[in-house]
Amino acid sequence: MVGEEGAFVLGWDEVLTEEELSVTLKVLCMSEEEFKEYKEQDGWEDDSEEEENSTLSNEALSRLKPPCKKLLYDSVLLTLESYGADLKAEQDLLNNKEAYEKLSRREQQALHVRYGQKRILHQLLELLQ
Repeated sequence: MVGEEGAFVLGWDEVLTEEELSVTLKVLCMSEEEFKEYKEQDGWEDDSEEEENSTLSNEALSRLKPPCKKLLYDSVLLTLESYGADLKAEQDLLNNKEAYEKLSRREQQALHVRYGQKRILHQLLELLQ
């Protein structure tokens, strides 16, 4: 469901892999009976127009059904735990000019990427509360 990499791509304003995330959340939040029906039909043959035209914007994420919100929230927490340092530690390193300048150019770039990823994940946590 999530492709070869098994990851979802989140941006500042919306989910960039919205179809994959939407289908995954639907399936994972189904009852056993709903899942059996889903398997028998080989998925959804016809989604409603409303679902096809909707995007998983940040606003839409905050309106997910409670089981889907909880699943996504817990997934974000697990992702954040996989990082070696928390958001504040990364921010402190970015703000410490002396320590930052001791990093190689590659380490500096990686720091910026990690910090941006963590900020997006923290934003998502706030939306899902």
